[in-house]
This record gives sequence, structure tokens and C-alpha cells, in this order.
Amino acid sequence: MDLRIGIGTDVHRLEAGVPLFVAGLAWPDEDRGLAGHSDGDVVLHAICDALLSAASLGDLGSNFGTAEPQWAGAASNDLLAETLRRVRDAGWSVGNVAVQLIGNRPRIGSRRTEAEQLLAERHGISVALSATTTDGLGLTGRGEGLAAVATALIVREETR
Repeated sequence: MDLRIGIGTDVHRLEAGVPLFVAGLAWPDEDRGLAGHSDGDVVLHAICDALLSAASLGDLGSNFGTAEPQWAGAASNDLLAETLRRVRDAGWSVGNVAVQLIGNRPRIGSRRTEAEQLLAERHGISVALSATTTDGLGLTGRGEGLAAVATALIVREETR
């Protein structure tokens, strides 16, 4: 079987007055959101980076960065849909993705299943979502931002 693994990481600063999107979901009860070129969803950005890496298609910045103005303010679900199109066009299908959110808030436990189902239904991929804190250390521990790390397994289409 022709398999590849990719790793993706994303970090964004939290900012007042910005809506929060994490794991493809809106978090309307949070008072700060993630600043970025798009909606800043670190979970979906890390997934995109992992998929692009696995398929040797570059990274999030080279595909959707500030040099690509059409993606300014984009919903990260749209970035993921386009990433998946590019990965599939390159002859790959997604085996699975594991992604971990790093930060104090939002507490994803009560919405984990909702996020995983959204990603499965909207994008046709299996995603295992987890979360951790850094026990008060670093930018995530001080509540200045959020980070995410993802690993993706892709399979060459003709081997499936």
C-alpha cells in the first residue's frame, strides 16, 4: 500500500471582538476569537497543514496565505474543503486524521462528538479530536492564544 503521513501545527492569538471558531464550530459564548487571515480555526488549519504535508503539496501559508487575497476572511471549513479537493486531485484519499487542541478555552469535551460528526458529514473524513492544556505555561497557558497539532494518514487512490 502507498501510504503517507503528514504533520500540521497552527497557532493563533486570541483577540476581543472576534468570533471564535474551533474545530469547525462557532463558540458564541466565548468573548474572544482567533485573529488571522481567515477565521483562525487552529484545529482545521492544523488538519489542512497535515494533509498538504502528507501529499507534498506545501503548507497552509503557501496555499492560502496572505499572498492569496481571495482567502482573506475565509471560513476554515472552506479551506479544508479546498485542501481535500487538492489532495484528492493529487491522487490521494484520507485514511484518518488525529488532531489535538492546546489551550484553556473553549472546553471541547461537551462538543467533541459534534465536531467529529460535522467533519465526517461535511468533508467525508474521519477525525479524532482531543484537547489538552499546558498547565499555565506559555501563550496557551496564559490564555493569549490557541494551538493545534494534527497528524494525517493518506492513501494512494488506486490502492484503496
